Parts: sequence; C-alpha cells; structure tokens
Amino acid sequence: MTELIGLARQYDIDVTAQMAQQFAAYRELLLAWNEKFNLTAITQPREILEKHFLDSLMLLLACEIPQGARVIDVGTGAGFPGVPLKIVRPDIALTLLDSLRKRVTFLQELSGVLGQNNVVLHARAEDAAHNPGLRETFDLASARALAGMPVLCELCLPFVRVSGVFCALKGPEAGEEIAAAQNAISLLGGECAQPYAYELPGYGNRVIYQTRKSSQTPTKYPRKPNQMANAPL
Repeated sequence: MTELIGLARQYDIDVTAQMAQQFAAYRELLLAWNEKFNLTAITQPREILEKHFLDSLMLLLACEIPQGARVIDVGTGAGFPGVPLKIVRPDIALTLLDSLRKRVTFLQELSGVLGQNNVVLHARAEDAAHNPGLRETFDLASARALAGMPVLCELCLPFVRVSGVFCALKGPEAGEEIAAAQNAISLLGGECAQPYAYELPGYGNRVIYQTRKSSQTPTKYPRKPNQMANAPL
C-alpha cells in the first residue's frame, strides 16, 4: 500500500504505514466478498486505491471535520467514503447506513477486521431520518453517487444538526443537479457552500458539493420514495 501513501501525499493527506496496512486489509476483504456478492464493479487493485480510497479521502480537503465529529455515511454500500475517512481520522464516531442486508453484514465484518467501533444500520434513509435518535444529530452526512441532488438532499439533510454539513461526492456533470436542487436545499434548511473540485488520477474531474445546515428540517421530510420520485422538491 505504499502506492496509496504516495498518492495521498500528492494531495497533502498523511497516510501512515499503519493506516496503509488497514487499507490493504480493507481491499483484501472487499475483493474476497466481491467474489460471492457484487459489492463493487471496480476490482483492479490500482483502481480501488484511486477510485474508492483516495476519492473518499478527498472529504478531508473539502470540509473541516471537527475532532470527534459524528459522521453518518448514507447509502454507504461497501463503506465509501465513511470507512476510509475513519481509517485516517479514527477520532470520528462513524455510522454506516445501508438498506441491503448483505452489505450490512459485510460492513459489520469489515468494522471488526479494521478494529473500528462503527454503528452499522440496516435501514432505508427515508425511514432512518425520522428516528429521533438519528435525526439532526450528526456533524457531517456524506453520500457518494446515491441519487440526484434534489433527492439526495432530502434523504441526507435531515440527519445533519444545525451548523453541520452534508457532503455529496459527485462527478463534474452534477452542476445542473445542484442548480435543480436549490429549492430543495432551501426548503430543507440548508445553504450551499463553495464546492471543492479536484482531479482524481485515472478518473478525471470530481466535485464535492457542500450544503451547510442553517435551520431545522421540517418534520415531514424526507417523504416516501414514490413522492420524492414523482414530485422532487
């Protein structure tokens, strides 16, 4: 994993040898599970470093994450970007949320292998966001390629406390999505912050869009999936 150490250093991200060992264990378990259950279409070792691990770590540059921050990764899939973030920032309290039982089982095993005390939840975001123990309790919510921005904001902003931030990891073509999401962001109690643009080796241009929470989200949001699909905010 010396490759990852060098790649991260190009962006002034410090990955230690011990962290690199954890990333190696992560990749090994991901590929082993992927043989029996489709967790990722990206299976080449170098691509996993660039498109999964390094891309996730860009959150460290995009926004200031407080020491001991409560972070929820919504629709986390195989753990991106939450688990790589936790490897480099072990001080954060990480919650991983996914709706598919097999992915949740993988994440539970992964958390044990890496020695991370993550909370792993099997639930749909639109249901979990109405749980009083989760709603507006997180400093940071993250999501990566989960849905279009209007729907993504409705799913994720309810988890964020006032003055916290929601970060969406997107490709460069998402600018139109952001424009379309302005009404949703306003209704949900958010304000757009400066996006963070970067180039990922072998993957091209990427953008992390930040939405800061300025007021509480009305209790009716998020709505049911069919409502979000048929009448996006």
